[in-house]
Amino acid sequence: MRAVQLADIETAVRALLAVEARARAGLMTELLRRADIADRYRKTLRRPHVLFGTGTLMSAASRFDLAPRPARISGEVLRAYAIVINAIGNQSA
Repeated sequence: MRAVQLADIETAVRALLAVEARARAGLMTELLRRADIADRYRKTLRRPHVLFGTGTLMSAASRFDLAPRPARISGEVLRAYAIVINAIGNQSA
């Protein structure tokens, strides 16, 4: 997966918020998997993966339904951010 930027985190959170709470951790795992596959594909073939994007987390998340940008940071939004940040942190550990 390519280096993570703040926009990647926000887009991943919006993808998580578009699904039920119990499905969010699984979706996050899938986003990371797809971003990794797409980045390897991009490095090898020098073009974006047709299904998974360019290797960024944002590109992977953008292929899913996205919730609107939250108007405020509620507990639910914070929990979605926690899933995203913890998954990224665990991946790079």
